[in-house]
Amino acid sequence: MGEKAVPLLRRRRVKRSCPSCGPELGVEEKKGKGNPISIQLFPPELVEHIISFLPVRDLVALGQTCRYFHEVCDAEGVWRRICRRLSPRLRDQGSGVRPWKRAAILNYTKGLYFQAFGGRRRCLSKSVAPLLAHGYRRFLPTKDHVFILDYVGTLFFLKNALVSTLGQMQWKRACRYVVLCRGAKDFASDPRCDTVYRKYLYVLATREQQEVVGTTSSRACDCVEVYLQSSGQRVFKMTFHHSMTFKQIVLVGQETQRALLLLTEEGKIYSLVVNETQLDQPRSYTVQLALRKVSHYLPHLRVACMTSNQSSTLYVTDQGEVYFEVHTPGVYRDLFGTLQAFDPLDQQMPLALSLPAKILFCALGYNHLGLVDEFGRIFMQGNNRYGQLGTGDKMDRGEPTQVRYLQRPITLWCGLNHSLVLSQSSEFSKELLGCGCGAGGRLPGWPKGSASFVKLQVKVPLCACALCATRECLYILSSHDIEQHTPYRDLPASRVVGIPEPSLGTGAPQDPGGTAQACEEYLSQIHSCHTLQDRMEKMKEIVGWMPLMAAQKDFFWEALDMLQKAEGGGGGVGPPASET
Repeated sequence: MGEKAVPLLRRRRVKRSCPSCGPELGVEEKKGKGNPISIQLFPPELVEHIISFLPVRDLVALGQTCRYFHEVCDAEGVWRRICRRLSPRLRDQGSGVRPWKRAAILNYTKGLYFQAFGGRRRCLSKSVAPLLAHGYRRFLPTKDHVFILDYVGTLFFLKNALVSTLGQMQWKRACRYVVLCRGAKDFASDPRCDTVYRKYLYVLATREQQEVVGTTSSRACDCVEVYLQSSGQRVFKMTFHHSMTFKQIVLVGQETQRALLLLTEEGKIYSLVVNETQLDQPRSYTVQLALRKVSHYLPHLRVACMTSNQSSTLYVTDQGEVYFEVHTPGVYRDLFGTLQAFDPLDQQMPLALSLPAKILFCALGYNHLGLVDEFGRIFMQGNNRYGQLGTGDKMDRGEPTQVRYLQRPITLWCGLNHSLVLSQSSEFSKELLGCGCGAGGRLPGWPKGSASFVKLQVKVPLCACALCATRECLYILSSHDIEQHTPYRDLPASRVVGIPEPSLGTGAPQDPGGTAQACEEYLSQIHSCHTLQDRMEKMKEIVGWMPLMAAQKDFFWEALDMLQKAEGGGGGVGPPASET
């Protein structure tokens, strides 16, 4: 029986077919031999079960082959099996239109990568991934550890291992993790760039509270819990009335006058003041929750998000308007270039920024800021001593100034004296750009820094969505949510800037940005150099000043390096100094 079954099995070959393309013709079928079977004859449940064993990358590739496999690979049952295989401990599949597909992709793409600035190793390392984490939504590095919040409100405490190399402390990797708390909505710590100051972690969470003591009835109330970042021990807790629900928390001010700003679901800002130096003492405190001036004097505003540093706060409304609070004269002068409107007795009065379009998100550094509008344009403002605005020069900007060679970023981050932009370089890859001070390795590949955004020597993960930099490390968060997309719009043709328009009087092209005058100044600087070596160096510096795209700058710098090496080796490729 076995000998007779073998030829029969050989003749029954399975052929793939697509409803739109028709069945695939085999060699034996063309000759009139064999009995091909279409994969559509199999039960859909069996096909979905077989396909669910494929890796996620292969599953996506298979779904792009034809219409039939696209429908099969996109079925919710396939993604349910994949999600259970990726996260067997995950009980809640999440929310949304496609909950299982969203949950599977969140857990497949989650990851936290970091690259140490010091030492010889110049590559990204990946920390441990908590099995209970349902994707990664937010993260925050502190002095010794990293905290990660997932999409179901679980806050994880990643304990890092520190190693000493040649007397320098470096991050090795997150060696283990614990669950700090559940039901968390948001968290924050000291807003200064140096993680040494991040002693406490403030967690905004929802907890069940008994309505009447001695009864079993309870209701959900929002609270703020304070933890020691070193050990994860809770040292303080404050609970609010059940009628007040919050969605975001930020900190501003120094330790003795730490102001907690809380954003409600209705877009109102409340604040309270805490003395951090007394939190670890076993005593009770009474704090007063008050409405912030931005919501008191402008009650029609509905704040969508906020960000802060140690001396200022930035509010973005649901209509894309931006309001500023500046609490120190030095930072006010750096941001606006003058102290004319600064009132030291009324530091909470919000200041409106003049902007050309609706702002989607922003980043706030110590004395400079970045804004991204609905058309994907990047605007920078503030101190530019180290070139951290990326405008190609080191001139301060007292109002938002567009960085014309960058558009549609994924995220933007502003530090102490440098800025980082995560952008989409092509359809399937991303790149990290940076500008400003490069000391300490904070701009990998550019130790001298740059006054324009340049491509950094960092291998960016495919699904990178957020970044942060400290004095020791560069952190990149990877997580893809299929329901979250930046709603960029196409800029209308009438508002496109940077294209020279003919003058109404003479017909000659205008030069609104002074490009021709700047080029003449650059030529005079090159002409003032006496040797070819000096002129090459000056040309490299000028290329860094020019508002060019990162790829264009890389091309010019590489070409100048080739010419300089050829001239230094006696190749005679470059022209003589008198002809340059």
